[in-house]
Amino acid sequence: MSVSCGIYHERQSRQLCALHALNNLFQGRDPYTKSELDEYCYSLTPRSWLNPHRSWFGWGNYDVNVIMYALQQHHCETVWFDKRRDPKCLNLDQIMGFILNVRSPLTQLLPPPFRMRHWLALRCINGRYYNLDSKLRRPTCLGNEANFLNYLREQLRPHTDQELFIVMTNDPTKRNEGDDATTSADSEQIRAKAKDNDQRWLKPQFRNAK
Repeated sequence: MSVSCGIYHERQSRQLCALHALNNLFQGRDPYTKSELDEYCYSLTPRSWLNPHRSWFGWGNYDVNVIMYALQQHHCETVWFDKRRDPKCLNLDQIMGFILNVRSPLTQLLPPPFRMRHWLALRCINGRYYNLDSKLRRPTCLGNEANFLNYLREQLRPHTDQELFIVMTNDPTKRNEGDDATTSADSEQIRAKAKDNDQRWLKPQFRNAK
């Protein structure tokens, strides 16, 4: 782990890129540990031998289910981004950060069961967007919002198999408690607000009307 210009950055160790991506995303606040992620694997599938959510050798290589479960423990939610969309639709003010899944080039010549993927964190810090990839010697500044959106377009080109996940903190206003006197019109309004909150990662003009 290093702190460069006030930016927390964990460097790659073994196959623990998911762990590093999570801790870099949260900037070292209440960091996750390998033992916690291993426990999440068991919570998702209660068996320790050949658990499908991590490396069979116990070295890491956690899948997206573990990442999503880990984020839930920190009161965050994850949304898969459909790369057919233009990143300009993103409501960046409502987004805490991103986790990008990319191919690990060193394993592409191996048979499919042995090929690995790599997780990395992207987020805005002090008004600038950073690539916090644990394989980098230090965080890479991607620039302002326009620069960042161009970076996402490049990463999510149609012929690539990169996957982007949006991370948001849970909105405390998302759940509206009704009462026995709630009318059908009130219920419709509550459902509409809940739908809007579900899509708050999108700018209003890109949200589904229904």
